[in-house]
Amino acid sequence: QVQLVESGGGSVQAGGSLRLSCAASGYTYSSGCIGWFRQAPGKGREGVAVIYTGGGSLYYADSVKGRFTISQDNAKKTAYLQMNRLKPGDSAMYYCAAAAFCGYGGYWARLSWYKSWGQGTQVTVSQ
Repeated sequence: QVQLVESGGGSVQAGGSLRLSCAASGYTYSSGCIGWFRQAPGKGREGVAVIYTGGGSLYYADSVKGRFTISQDNAKKTAYLQMNRLKPGDSAMYYCAAAAFCGYGGYWARLSWYKSWGQGTQVTVSQ
């Protein structure tokens, strides 16, 4: 059974940075995907970034390209989301999720791929 635990959320001013961590247990890091998603109040859950943990491919939502970086430490079985130049529109609950398979290219953000989810960590960005 895969268990995911996020940490690193908090409150920052616009332009600031945060690094989220996602510690995974029971997950086969040599294959599959770890994705970061976010959900703001009253909105649907959207994909932010994904890393294909076997091959290392990375994909990002257009809204975060150039500002966010997803990475992994296989030895620690931990994925990270470095968030720079944060904007108020980035405020949301952030979740990491694991999938045994998450499609190819632009299909990575389909929620149905992801069977294991963390509890979420809140990110609040103020003006």
